[in-house]
Amino acid sequence: MKMQLVTRATASRGAVDLALRPEQPADITWLQALYASTRSDELAPVPWPEASKRAFLQQQFALQRAHYQQHFEGGDFLIVQAKDLRIGRLYLHRAATQHTLVDISLLPDWRGQGIGSQLLAYAQAMAREAGCGLSLHVLHSNPAAQRLYVRHGFVTGMSNQTHLQMHWHFPEHRS
Repeated sequence: MKMQLVTRATASRGAVDLALRPEQPADITWLQALYASTRSDELAPVPWPEASKRAFLQQQFALQRAHYQQHFEGGDFLIVQAKDLRIGRLYLHRAATQHTLVDISLLPDWRGQGIGSQLLAYAQAMAREAGCGLSLHVLHSNPAAQRLYVRHGFVTGMSNQTHLQMHWHFPEHRS
């Protein structure tokens, strides 16, 4: 399968060629582990046996996956790779009038190295190319992600008990 080159990111490992490819059924077990890695800090203080935590995370992964597939049908469900190594996922729903950044997740060893910024810039470029804006929802409990989005020009919108909606509109072309 041909992979789409996104960018050449400079991470602590040096220059890293990032590529995107569509998810495949063989990725599901890996995606479950990726999802679990995004919740490990949250579950660390919970006094459950490890087997209960694993079962909970598998259930939550399945529910999230079903929700994404139902509400973002036809979206780009992409695996982020550095060479042949899977390092994350990028979920982007591209509608005619508005794109939605559904999810960016990276394995812990790949976080904090500018790769999320590169993926966000890619999503913004796709929206710019289509002539539309980009929206997302971010957890109130994730201030680092909120700061990332603000640095990339997102502004806050509506809020509920758990999430903050954010929007980005590309600057109008001026001659």
